[in-house]
Amino acid sequence: MTDDLLARHRAVLPSWMPLYYAEPLELVSGSGRRVTDAQGRSYLDFFGGVLTNMIGYDIPEIREAVERQLATGIAHTSTLYLIRQQVELAEKIAQRSGIPDARVFFTNSGTEANEAALLVATNHRRSHQILAVRNSYHGRSYAAMGVTGNRNWSASGLNPLQVAWLHSGDRVRGLLARLSADEQVDAAVEDLREVLATQTAGDVAALIAEPIQGVGGFVHPPDGLFAGWKKVLDEHGILFIADEVQTGWGRTGEHFWGYQAHGVTPDLLTFAKGIGNGFALAGVVGRAEVLESVPAISFSTFGGNPISTAAGNAVFDYLIAHDLQANAARVGAILADGLRSAVGGLDCVVEVRGKGLMLGVEFVRPGSSEPDPALTNRVFEAARDGGLLIGKGGLHGNVLRMGPPLTLTEEEAREGLAILVDAIRAAAGVAA
Repeated sequence: MTDDLLARHRAVLPSWMPLYYAEPLELVSGSGRRVTDAQGRSYLDFFGGVLTNMIGYDIPEIREAVERQLATGIAHTSTLYLIRQQVELAEKIAQRSGIPDARVFFTNSGTEANEAALLVATNHRRSHQILAVRNSYHGRSYAAMGVTGNRNWSASGLNPLQVAWLHSGDRVRGLLARLSADEQVDAAVEDLREVLATQTAGDVAALIAEPIQGVGGFVHPPDGLFAGWKKVLDEHGILFIADEVQTGWGRTGEHFWGYQAHGVTPDLLTFAKGIGNGFALAGVVGRAEVLESVPAISFSTFGGNPISTAAGNAVFDYLIAHDLQANAARVGAILADGLRSAVGGLDCVVEVRGKGLMLGVEFVRPGSSEPDPALTNRVFEAARDGGLLIGKGGLHGNVLRMGPPLTLTEEEAREGLAILVDAIRAAAGVAA
């Protein structure tokens, strides 16, 4: 029973591991974009294991690829031996990365990927100074937490890096929120120059930034901001790391990588989540001269293992063959337009934002920009009651996050939209 499992969970797992919902769910099966809980209730999944189940559940092509590898009897060899699946996937990712003369290093998670990118950048530049963005999230390890600009996810104030902080693309609150898109870019670039002149010793290693901030509530800057930043970075030889853990693989609809909206090419790019579709798979791509900046032997025991890269190859091939980037743009527009039309005018909804199938709705107290996490939670629970699973986030816990599988159909998008609109209107006390 779920109640027994919950008690057992609380008895052996740490309290700082959150569980969603007043009555936590145990998901026991899934197919397509739907999951079933231990009580037999079915849900349409608009969160995909935190944007990880990118192709959906029980996909034959992925399952069969993993089963073929399992049938060989080899689940692990370590990277001390050649791994055909790993090499093949690295070739595909390097080619699609947009980075010239690219090399790929596989890890198990986005945290490890960002940690590896920081290791490479600080070695290459011989500096532990990093530029990061307010409201960001880059992982739960020591250095990754150090460049995370969200206090809710910074489990330690200790930091091996010297970090200087830049303004985020928040358009609701903050010093740059009142500006137009062009003015915001200009102000952010000016801020970068001032930060470099006043908060650093001049030999900064890298800037790390998410094209769309995941945990931060799907906040994103105006297109072109990264180009403005990179012009300044290039003047100083500072590397640019694009954290594509949530924005990669066509999720934004308009581009394969989030960084491409800005017309720049990063020196390093980190990826994770969707490429494994639930199998532990992540990594970093970078220019050879940068990624080779590791002065000692290093490898990841499980990173890019035969099982996960078998899944990754199947995911990548499915993604391309079915043009899921185009589907994200098409189906995401149904959701975004529908939400803006149905609830965007409510005085408790300050913004519907995002791109493709990476969408957020931010709630505030009517007539203000004061966050309303209580209302957000009521909508969250009401959506579950209606048969829809979504996520939460934002610095103040007042943003609903949606990152459905990229295989979401138009019919499913409209079904989920109707449930969510009803949940928002009911929680806000608006008559149907």
